[in-house]
Amino acid sequence: MPTPWPVVSAEVAAARSAGRPVVALESTLVAHGLPWPHNRETALEAEAAVRAAGATPATVAVWHGVPTVGLSEEQIVELARSPGVMKASRRDLGVAVGLGRSAATTVSATMALAHAAGVRVFATGGIGGAHPEDEPFDISADLTELARTPVLVVCAGAKSILHLPRTLEILETLGVPVLGYRTDEFPAFTVASSSLPVPCRVDSAAEAARVFSAHVRLGGRGAVLAQPCPPQVAIPAAEFQTWLERARREAAAAATTGPRLTPFLLARLAELSGGRTLTANQALVVANARLAAEVAVQLDAA
Repeated sequence: MPTPWPVVSAEVAAARSAGRPVVALESTLVAHGLPWPHNRETALEAEAAVRAAGATPATVAVWHGVPTVGLSEEQIVELARSPGVMKASRRDLGVAVGLGRSAATTVSATMALAHAAGVRVFATGGIGGAHPEDEPFDISADLTELARTPVLVVCAGAKSILHLPRTLEILETLGVPVLGYRTDEFPAFTVASSSLPVPCRVDSAAEAARVFSAHVRLGGRGAVLAQPCPPQVAIPAAEFQTWLERARREAAAAATTGPRLTPFLLARLAELSGGRTLTANQALVVANARLAAEVAVQLDAA
């Protein structure tokens, strides 16, 4: 008889069975988003933040061909250190499973597997979106997954390298609510502010839970809860733009496009900023994990 998919860890299964809140965490951060040992440290700190706020963490990946919700610490460390781990969006899950590969899951793939395991809240760094007009046409699968999968994604907005106005417009067209957590502006990942308004502001985890519950009851699917990067580590927009323009020129000179572009830009931004974007990325991931757990607790209490 085939093994049920996804495979859920004993800890996560026990939490779901007992009606305790669970928060999904993505694994692309571990395998591709941060260098060693920052990737391991951040992943474990995010899990600890979820537990401290009263929920059970469930880091998601495809583990040697098996979709898994709830990696062990040993699995997280192996994923963090192993070269050649596949990066899987929603499209790539079948490839990873069919070929028996280990794959780190992006926002879209993590949402799909979390929903299959009955998990309603997911914490990440920044969602994908629309790339600028002067780059090859690229719209992240994260946006379409939000339109079809009823999972609340807690994030620091969309990655600062993207075209944020177009990203927000696509989310509106797809019927995806964007909630600003204690902010009237859409967060821009590691950057202090995008100066773009959010359509809805919430000021507590309870408010976020009520809005998401109402959205799903009315036939909606996914939603975004966007929390600004912690102010003590957020990058001023002008500084970031200077680094980004240089990184884009270098990417163009190296003919770096497609799935390789975002990791290249993020790595160069970390170098050009003297590690400041890396520090901000780590801090916002942990803060988002904490907030996601607080919202998951409120959802389960409703």
